[in-house]
Amino acid sequence: MQGAVMEGVSGRYDFYIGLGLALSSSIFIGGSFILKKKGLLKLASRGSIRAGQGGHAYLREWLWWAGLLSMGIGEAANFAAYAFAPATLVTPLGALSVLVSAVLSSYFLNEHLNVHGKIGCILSVLGSTVMVIHAPQGEEVSSLESMAEKLKDPGFIAYAVCVLVSSILLIFVAGPRYGRSNVLVYVLVCSAIGSLSVSCVKGLGITLKELFAGKQVLKEPLGWILLICLVICISVQINYLNKALDIFNTSVVTPIYYVLFTTAVMTCSAILFKEWQHMVLHNIIGTISGFLTIVSGIFLLHAFRDIPFPPDLLPLFLKQGRADLHTFWREAEKHQSCLHQPLLGPEDIHKGSQSVEEEGESV
Repeated sequence: MQGAVMEGVSGRYDFYIGLGLALSSSIFIGGSFILKKKGLLKLASRGSIRAGQGGHAYLREWLWWAGLLSMGIGEAANFAAYAFAPATLVTPLGALSVLVSAVLSSYFLNEHLNVHGKIGCILSVLGSTVMVIHAPQGEEVSSLESMAEKLKDPGFIAYAVCVLVSSILLIFVAGPRYGRSNVLVYVLVCSAIGSLSVSCVKGLGITLKELFAGKQVLKEPLGWILLICLVICISVQINYLNKALDIFNTSVVTPIYYVLFTTAVMTCSAILFKEWQHMVLHNIIGTISGFLTIVSGIFLLHAFRDIPFPPDLLPLFLKQGRADLHTFWREAEKHQSCLHQPLLGPEDIHKGSQSVEEEGESV
């Protein structure tokens, strides 16, 4: 009995550690977008070849390296969070990086986020919250042997082949034609490759756990293969994420990248760890609803990002209320007795208001 209680307390303690690491990861990753964008803008002002045109001058800019360091810290915290909390909690919490990036970009990059973008960000966060509540539970994988068996699954092999083929087509076919006009091209590459990198992170986390437990895992080739694959995937992500950030607005790239990346990770985890097999109906409906909410938010953010929202677009009663709100409340307090006479006609109300004004003037 006491052992079960201690195990429950330890599990709750690990949950809060994972939650704290996931939150700090979102802060660092959200800030990294701003630092990288500042570095890329600084290089553009000097006339250097931009990353969107294939240049790599950002490797000599300290702001870009500061952004990379911030992203590295965030990814390290995210990596550690997977060891304490389930992936279904850690991955959707990346939505907070959207808010961090959007707020910081409005202050430090002077990037205007209209009301559609703000609503889109809010919907993305709400949708991710619903997905967290109804997220499927992952199948337990506690050793490299079981991880190796999962990686040999035909479903995961087919998924990995589709990701690699689609990424190659996006890079060499769609990129030169539509990369500078469509934000989805480069972001899709980052998201698809990123889903494979998360699988590598899970495998490396298991490797580190077994290493700390005293097992001879360094002699196992799977751990080294996962490490090499992770380095390759992260390199591809960094390269094409820089291209997207250099060409498009940060407040647009960040939410779209989050949604596509989260969707790809959820799909990869469902295929690799068979998370959807034991879900009940209301959790399936909740997960789909959360996903559709996120898609709606991204649609608002992306489709209307260049459309201004001036006060002239407000409904007439809102514009009148905005202009005369103060006067209305003053007159409402002054003529409160008259306002509570709904049976009076317009002429009687006009006469009553005139009489009240005359009495006020005589006093």
